[in-house]
Amino acid sequence: MRETPMSQDIVNAAIANLERAERLICQLDNLSYANAKTGPYFSSIGSHMRHILDIFACVIHGAESGVVDLTDRKRGTAAESDREKGLEYVHSVIRDLARLAQVDSATPVRMLDDLGLGKREIPSTLGAGLCQAHSHAIHHYACIGYLLHLQGLDLPDPAFGYNPTTPMPTP
Repeated sequence: MRETPMSQDIVNAAIANLERAERLICQLDNLSYANAKTGPYFSSIGSHMRHILDIFACVIHGAESGVVDLTDRKRGTAAESDREKGLEYVHSVIRDLARLAQVDSATPVRMLDDLGLGKREIPSTLGAGLCQAHSHAIHHYACIGYLLHLQGLDLPDPAFGYNPTTPMPTP
């Protein structure tokens, strides 16, 4: 079986997943997007979005540099508290991901992360990094779903925050 460059499926799935974020951000007002008053973590929908996008940006940068450094994130930016900036960041990441579609997913990269023991290097591939970012986004969408529920807001679609391998509950 011949693999397509950057496994077009990986890129398409990641973009479709980020389009869910786009729909969500468009349905929120800035107050709901930036609300960080819910314990126990006091994070906002915007902070989760910025974090999700930062992880994708680390992988995108790794496609160029050969190093995916998951600790090199832009915490505390306007994308956390300003929904328009968050939307711009989503669009930017989607554009950059689309350009990765022709890169071979088997391209080796050095993955760097702090696993609680300090920064460590893990040999990996670009495709694996993108799959990790995609799954990580779904996990954070579930956290966002919790925040939406507590604010009395609706999910952008019923599958938001559900991993495709997880059976969805029936009402």
